Amino acid sequence: MNELHKFIFDGLPVRGMVVRLTDAWVEILSRRAANAETGAYAPPVRQLLGEMTAAAVLMQANLKFNGALILQIFGDGPLKLAVVEVQADLALRATAKVVGEVPTDATLSDMVNVHNKARCAITLDPAQRQSGQQPYQGVVPLSRRVHFDNEAEQAEDRIEAMSEVLEHYMLQSEQLDTTLVLAANDSVAAGLLVQRMPMQGLGNLSASTERSHEDDIGKNEDYRRIALLAKSLTPDELLTLDVDTVLHRLFWQEKLLRFAPGTGETAPRFACTCSLERVTSMLKGLGHEEAQSIIAERGKIDVGCDFCGMQYGFDAVDVTRIFTPPEVLPPASGAVQ
Repeated sequence: MNELHKFIFDGLPVRGMVVRLTDAWVEILSRRAANAETGAYAPPVRQLLGEMTAAAVLMQANLKFNGALILQIFGDGPLKLAVVEVQADLALRATAKVVGEVPTDATLSDMVNVHNKARCAITLDPAQRQSGQQPYQGVVPLSRRVHFDNEAEQAEDRIEAMSEVLEHYMLQSEQLDTTLVLAANDSVAAGLLVQRMPMQGLGNLSASTERSHEDDIGKNEDYRRIALLAKSLTPDELLTLDVDTVLHRLFWQEKLLRFAPGTGETAPRFACTCSLERVTSMLKGLGHEEAQSIIAERGKIDVGCDFCGMQYGFDAVDVTRIFTPPEVLPPASGAVQ
């Protein structure tokens, strides 16, 4: 079962969420393993992609954004690209492109940040764009600038944990303190998010005028205490314990107000948005001449979805049909395999 649990700390400017993906995560891994061309992901890639998937669900649920949230990491190691897409209704899909071998003990830098040029990007793509509207994208490097005692001296400190990459992103883009604990194995991808809410204007929270200075980053004592508790959660506990047990162990001295978890169609779940119509549109963008040249060379155009593994095949008749006006179309041969 896939679970998403939201909660707030009564009287405090802090909110949180826990996600546990089981069915959806196993579906993603099994589809990849069934791909004869690629085979299963290497263990470090599975762990990273699972952590990204859990994190993307948490971020989408936190935003209440009507559109797709797309989380990507790209760089210059054997892991060229990892992508997770989560829709507003929490339908999700994920994939990774790997070129070469990934050692079983590979770190984040080994996989994607060999020359310290890797980036993490989060894109918000509205479901119904207005005329001229473009998706919003924020990008951060997989490193932090470290200042020494002599302020003129600086260095780049590479980030080796996905949770720290996204905490860094949230601090840079949203100016909000965020704590993430992420973990994944072959059967579960899970995450815990704790975030400080802006105190100004929250009359139902403890935002008194004498505490308003705590609205600054890193200064709210309540958030710092809760974040410290959250960071005590181990990956093994996050993967093996149920949500009720996790929250009780961490926050038994705090007063939590919990919301009803989503179930069924309101819970996170695997779903791919690929379709014959979308692939056909892609071929149209390729152009008639290029499509015909592929048919001449191979006799057929095969397009596979990297997310779900669905295969779409187009022969000469299909290609002719795509680029012919509707009134003179020949019969279609059927393109989905």
